[in-house]
Formats: sequence, structure tokens, C-alpha cells
Amino acid sequence: MLKISKRLQTVASMVPDGIRLADIGTDHAYIPIYLCLKRRISSAIAMDIGRGPLERAAEHIALYGCGDEITTRLSDGLAALSPGEAECIVIAGMGGGLVIHILEEGKETAHAADQIVLQPQSEIPAVRRYLAEQGYVTDLEEMVLEDGKYYPMMRVSYRPFETFPPACETDFLYGAGLLRSRHPVLLSYLQKERRQYLDIMEGLDRQIKTEKIAGRIVQLENKLFYNNEAMLYFTSAQT
Repeated sequence: MLKISKRLQTVASMVPDGIRLADIGTDHAYIPIYLCLKRRISSAIAMDIGRGPLERAAEHIALYGCGDEITTRLSDGLAALSPGEAECIVIAGMGGGLVIHILEEGKETAHAADQIVLQPQSEIPAVRRYLAEQGYVTDLEEMVLEDGKYYPMMRVSYRPFETFPPACETDFLYGAGLLRSRHPVLLSYLQKERRQYLDIMEGLDRQIKTEKIAGRIVQLENKLFYNNEAMLYFTSAQT
């Protein structure tokens, strides 16, 4: 059986059963192979912009005997995927700016998918803000800690005509679903983040107060404000 990282296992767990999958930036095709071996998907298209990664993906697909269920396709983001061709799209392990670019350039295809599973590696608040502004609804959020790194991920669907209470800055920073479920990995992240901010502020307090340092302290105080806002979800549950 294929062994994959906790991060990829969690991404795979967010894919609905029995669907046609498109894995964007598939690299080694681990997610579609894993789901194929678990018999959780009907078919998959493993897509990548690079010929080298796609060749590796094809080798792995053949190795695990998934050639009947998984095909490979050279594609810049969603460009080579037709609207409705996949019921679920996975975009994992990329920077947040690239995730936004892929969704923006492939709007028609992204909108036609029933579900999109995203695991951006950076700029998470910007991704959440983009999704909210573009009419996507976050149906599920997860977060894992692996090898000292925190990985938030989300499953969204395009539902522009549904109305929801507007998200606040704390939601964009930390994830409304993670906050409201009091996710234990998010709590660990918040505690670590708070310690880091306080350590930096303690160091700045020992320095001569230049205009630059004063500005940095204000920035940290702002970050601590939102960290405290997020921590209220967890402390209120204990009272």
C-alpha cells in the first residue's frame, strides 16, 4: 500500500467518495493513487505543468496498477481541464498566490466543479479572502501539524447566490471553520504564534525606541490583538 504524508492523507480525506478527480500540480500523483487504491474515486486526471513531474506520475500510476482509473495530462493550472470534466479539483502544495492565479485563470472550470480542495502553502489569509470575494463557500476546514509545520486546508464550492454573515479579519487569518470547531491543531498554532510575538516584543522593548522599532511594536500589537481574538474561541469553551 502506498504510504503518504499526514498532510496528503488529510487532503485526500477531504475528497468526496465516488467522484471524478482532477489533481492539479500532481507531481508524483500520490493523492489520486492513494484514493484509487482506497477505491474512493471513480477516476482521476493527474495534471502538471512540467513534463518531468508528469512522467514520474505516470511511472507511479503504472507501478501501483492504477492505469485504468488515472490518466495524466500536461496542463498549466486548469487550462487543459474542461468545465464539468471533474467533480472535485485538488490544488495542494502550492503558494497561495499561485492557487489564486490558477482559480482566477480557470474560473469557468473551477466554478463548474462540485468541490475544490485547497492546501495553499503560504498567503492563507489572502486565499480565504479571495474565495469569499469570488462567491466560494467553505464547507470544510482541516489543519495538521507535520514535521514542525502547520498546514491549513479547506474544501470549498462555488455558490455565489447564497448569503452568509460577512467574514471578519480573524476568520481570514485563522479560518472560520477551524475557529468554530476549536480545532486542536489551530490552538497549538495560536499558542506558538503568541509566544513568538511576545518574544519579539520583549526584544524590541530592550532596544532604543527609534521610529522604525515603534512601528514594528505597533504591528506586533495588532497581530497580538487578532491572536487574542482567536484564542477567545478556546478560552470561552473552558469557562
